[in-house]
Amino acid sequence: MPLMPGAEPFAADGGPVGALVCHGFTGTPQSVRPWAEHLAAAGLTVRLPRLAGHGTRWQDLAVTRWPDWYATVDRALDDLRARCDRVVVCGLSMGGTLALRLAQERPADVAGLVLVNPSVLSLRRAVHALPLLRLALPTARGIGSDVARPGVTELAYDRTPLRALHSLTELWALTRQDLHRVTSPLLLFRSAVDHVVEPENAAAVFAGVASKDVEERVLARSHHVATLDYDADAIFAATVEFADRVSGRPRVYPPEAASA
Repeated sequence: MPLMPGAEPFAADGGPVGALVCHGFTGTPQSVRPWAEHLAAAGLTVRLPRLAGHGTRWQDLAVTRWPDWYATVDRALDDLRARCDRVVVCGLSMGGTLALRLAQERPADVAGLVLVNPSVLSLRRAVHALPLLRLALPTARGIGSDVARPGVTELAYDRTPLRALHSLTELWALTRQDLHRVTSPLLLFRSAVDHVVEPENAAAVFAGVASKDVEERVLARSHHVATLDYDADAIFAATVEFADRVSGRPRVYPPEAASA
């Protein structure tokens, strides 16, 4: 099935510190590509994979489940660990869920986590009705493009496959159950106004992880897809600083300053 224009994965080889960037449910690499490109420009080795079932048509997502999405980021982490001394894992929304799962399953391979509006639960009635709802309805309206900045659109499916969404809730439950296994340093960005992920998600993450090095930053001007929104530059710059700190990489940014 042909890719949606703009949904291509991204990769860049740089120095010995790596960054794995994970996009969200029903979205594409487009939603976090500026983030990945900024990290690459700062000299990191970057992988931004396209999650299984994403970036083509919603029918392809409908037949995938959370182990398929996790397998995509797991392979990308393998690739980075073969090239890099240390790797920071970054994620938006469900990409943050997958990042947390990697930190639970592969703690020695995750030097730090940078999460933007990660999801680990939902308070919505419709989500709790999914075990039955998914049997009656194939899709619901899309959840993409929650962006405050005018003229900016997230490339995402316009329909949400309910069987796949139900699988995401299973990943949420497993990730919440194992939050105590997360020990990596954690930087979490939360939008003050988010029409997709409730603030209780960030609270649940902080309450559950065993990490000692944790920080929350509230994004006052951005909605859910903050990596395309008003606060994107602040997220990108803070991610580089965080990656430098947890990896011990010399602080040389922008990269061209090294030759000055």
